[in-house]
Amino acid sequence: MKTKRFMIPPGRRVDLKDFDPSDTCGYKDKNDAAGKLRSDIERLRTQQDLLYANKSYALLIILEGMDSAGKDGVIKHVMSGLNPQGVDVHPFGKPSEEELNHDFMWRCVKALPERGRIGIFNRSYYDAVIVTRVKPELLRGEHISPSDVNEKFWQRRHQATSNFEKYLTRNATIVMKLFLHISKAEQRRRLLKRAEMPNKHWKFSPNDLDSHKRWTQYQRAFAQTFSETSSREAPWYVIPANHKWAARVVVADIIADKMSSLKLRYPKPDPEQWRAIQEALVYLKKETA
Repeated sequence: MKTKRFMIPPGRRVDLKDFDPSDTCGYKDKNDAAGKLRSDIERLRTQQDLLYANKSYALLIILEGMDSAGKDGVIKHVMSGLNPQGVDVHPFGKPSEEELNHDFMWRCVKALPERGRIGIFNRSYYDAVIVTRVKPELLRGEHISPSDVNEKFWQRRHQATSNFEKYLTRNATIVMKLFLHISKAEQRRRLLKRAEMPNKHWKFSPNDLDSHKRWTQYQRAFAQTFSETSSREAPWYVIPANHKWAARVVVADIIADKMSSLKLRYPKPDPEQWRAIQEALVYLKKETA
């Protein structure tokens, strides 16, 4: 699968209308893509084991998207084969008072994965340049004066995130930024399902309808952010997500390819460990059952 076509090159001016949210990458349906998803989940399982054993890198996966884009489903289905002991999932909702009293990246910084582990951010510090751009009144909670909010304000925040991600990559944290791209019609269909089905009511939030009403504003904010923060170190990927199964196949392939590119190997034992292994072999082979 040629997943590079979903990647936003540095410096590209983004218009989300250029990306087809119904793209299925050549697969006819869910069953046709099932084998590819299974093989990529197996690749992820192998690569995670190497990542954990090697402890040279950490992997940070940032999932963004409109409400109902399928972020939870991607985490559930794509990461199903991973060892949960090596994965940390952090959903970021409305910031608390404590979080608002720190800089806008603080709550995410303290949740970063350590080397050998995979961290998944369900939303992230990018809310501070997307949600607050659509709803600038929220910045009052950060004690920011409306007079200070202008185009330079957003550019500085974009620059701060890019600098932060460069810092992370230079310090062995691989940053992968995945945007699940759905159409307005598909979001409407999914929100209707949430509102009509009793077993989906728990998923519904008043913010869901608000995001649908502000669709154009959000699309513009995402596009501006992608244009200014997709970098060589941490590019954005726009994942077609009208078909949930297609989004999962693309996400699994992108992450598995990235992890494979690290060319990790199991670490060789140091002399002391090697002696301990040899002693254990001699003892255990002599021991009778």
